[in-house]
Order: sequence, then C-alpha cells, then structure tokens
Amino acid sequence: MTVLKIARVAAIGTAIQLLMSQTAIAETLKVSTFLPPKHAFNRMLEAWGQELSDKTDGELTVEIFPAGQLAPPPRQFDLVRSGGADVSVVLHGATPGRFALSELAGLPLVAPSAGSDSAITSRRLTELAPDYLTEEHAGTRVLWMAVTPPLMFHVKGFDPSNLESFKGKRIRYQGVVWQKIIEAMGASPVPVPPAETADAMAKGVVDGATFPFEATIPFDLAPVSDFTLTPGIASASFSVVMGDHAYNRLSDEHKALIDATTGPDRAEAFGAMWDKGEGAGRAFMEKGGVQVLALEQDKLDSLRQTLASVVEEVTQASEASGLPVSDFLNAYTK
Repeated sequence: MTVLKIARVAAIGTAIQLLMSQTAIAETLKVSTFLPPKHAFNRMLEAWGQELSDKTDGELTVEIFPAGQLAPPPRQFDLVRSGGADVSVVLHGATPGRFALSELAGLPLVAPSAGSDSAITSRRLTELAPDYLTEEHAGTRVLWMAVTPPLMFHVKGFDPSNLESFKGKRIRYQGVVWQKIIEAMGASPVPVPPAETADAMAKGVVDGATFPFEATIPFDLAPVSDFTLTPGIASASFSVVMGDHAYNRLSDEHKALIDATTGPDRAEAFGAMWDKGEGAGRAFMEKGGVQVLALEQDKLDSLRQTLASVVEEVTQASEASGLPVSDFLNAYTK
C-alpha cells in the first residue's frame, strides 16, 4: 500500500471516529415504578419520555415498568443504584429513617409560605435537593422531588369526624411521620403497600388509609370506603432518581437533555397535575357513595395541637442524628 493510500485510509478512519463521537448512541431508559399504570407519576413519566424522544428523533426513549414489576416500594431506590433499572420513583416513607430530611417536607403544619399545593411544595423541595438531599440519594441523580397534596383519612365502618372514634382503629400508613400521627390519634398504624390497601380494607385488615384524593382512583378506594375526612393534614414525599451509572453512560447531548427536562420546572408541572387530580379524585369517591366530611374548626384546632407534638418529636430525633433540620426547614418554609 502506498504512503498516499495509507494516509487516505487513516483520514477516513479519523473522520469516522469523529462522526461517531459526535453522534449520540440510541438509548432506552428502563423506568421502574411501584404505582398502577394510570397513576399521575406514570402519566408524567410517559410525557417526559415522549419529550425526550421528540427532541432526539427517537434516539433517547423510556420504557416504563409500573405496578412494582421490578421491585416493591422499599426496594425502588436500591434497584436503581445497583443498575437493575435506570430511573425509579422512590417513596421516602417506604424505608423509614433512610430519607430523614426529605420526609420532613411531609410534616403536618409544615409548608412553604407560598402554600401547600403540590406544585409549590414539589418545586421548593426540588430546589433544595442539591444543597440538602444529595447525600440521602447517594449513587443516584435526583431528577425531581414530589410532595403530595395533603393526605386525608379514607375509612370504613366509623365516623372519622369524631376524633375519639380513631382510638383502637387500624390505619394503613407509610413512613415515620404518619406512623406518629396515627399513634397520636390513638389508632394503630399498620404498614400496607399502597397497591394492597383496597384489599386490606375490604378484608378488615385495616379500618382506613391515608391518601390524597388523586390516589383514590388508581388504588380504587371508593368501593371499600364509607367516609373521607377533610382537610388533609400531612403529606408524603417522593423522588424520581436516575442511577449514576445510567446517567454517566449517556452521551453529552443526552445528558444535557436530561438536565434540561428535569429539575424544579418538571417538579412544578408534576405537582400541578397532582393538584388538578384532587377534584377528580373527590368526585370519584362521592360518585362511589363515599361521604366526604369536614372536620369542625374546634376539633381541627385540637388536632393541630396534638400534631404539633409530632412535629417536635420528629424534628428533635432528626437533629439528634446530626442533620441540619433547622436550616432545611427554614429554607423549605421560606
């Protein structure tokens, strides 16, 4: 082979390598959730996936595995961190104590000064994640955080507007905060996976459960509930995370797109979807024959006093662990 031919071959090889380095490799992100297919999380993840696909001409897509197909709620975070999935939805309360700072966003009586709508709380928690929550989510990249609209009691067989009637009842819960709330009301907290709640209520394993109105539709709570007590009194926090291994294998172009389509704006949009779903959830319950009750003001004031002790207990326990509780709460409620 002549020197000229060798030079041409080398030039062609260099050009091909350069072209390959500039072209994003097609990727499908494996997304795991423990929630039913019609849940707001899955609908938002589908919309996000469509956006990724549209902006990359199909080179970056998502495949969603809902309803705990890959792992139950407590294992979603480790599933992503170990590489079993690329993205997952993490319910912080499913692993008590592991996400202690994140869970503080769900405390009763605690919300940003702008309000307790999910669009507001989810955005604020996402804004604080880089400064306060990265250690709790080590090994993953937080795409966005989510805080539910305040959860309500949905019960069977007793009138929840009489707070004394909670004594001795078994209430499905998730997380340390709700465990302490239920105990403070004289009831017994029972850990039941979200997807098994309706069955547990139908069989009498529990007498009630705590969910926002929106969640009553995918978890089908109307057929097993007699009453819903309003207003909601505390929330639950979530994170949508991507494994470091998954993010690092992406091209620079795809990484930039992931960054641009997640974060506070995505959290606010998701929260707004949740807020909008509250009306539909309430209509679903009422159409199913569930009576929605409003707690009288004097009883609500009494309950607030009771729950103030829960806030104090949880925050003191977190502070004893060396967490920056005061700084975090001051920033969150600002």
